[in-house]
Amino acid sequence: QLQLVESGGGLVQPGGSLRLSCAASGRTFITYAVGWFRQAPGKEREFVAGISNIGGRTDYADSVKGRFTISRDNAKNTVYLQMNSLKPEDTAVYYCAADRRWGIVVASTRPSEYDYWGQGTQVTVSS
Repeated sequence: QLQLVESGGGLVQPGGSLRLSCAASGRTFITYAVGWFRQAPGKEREFVAGISNIGGRTDYADSVKGRFTISRDNAKNTVYLQMNSLKPEDTAVYYCAADRRWGIVVASTRPSEYDYWGQGTQVTVSS
């Protein structure tokens, strides 16, 4: 069983930055494709960024492209989401998720494809 724990959320002013971490335990994280999702009040959970388990390809939602960067440190069993130039509309609970299927060249954007989820971390962008 894989356990995921997110951290790094908080309150930040517009234009600021945060780095979210998703630490995995229980199994080797490198074999999983990983996605970051977010959910704002009253809205559906949406894909933010993903990293594959084959080739390390990264993909982003259009709304965060150029501002957010997903990366993984396999030695630390951790995936990061660096968020720059934050906007009020980025306010949400952010979740990391792991897809256990092997051979994922492109991380899925659909929450239903992911098998393991963290508990989420709140990101609030406000002045």
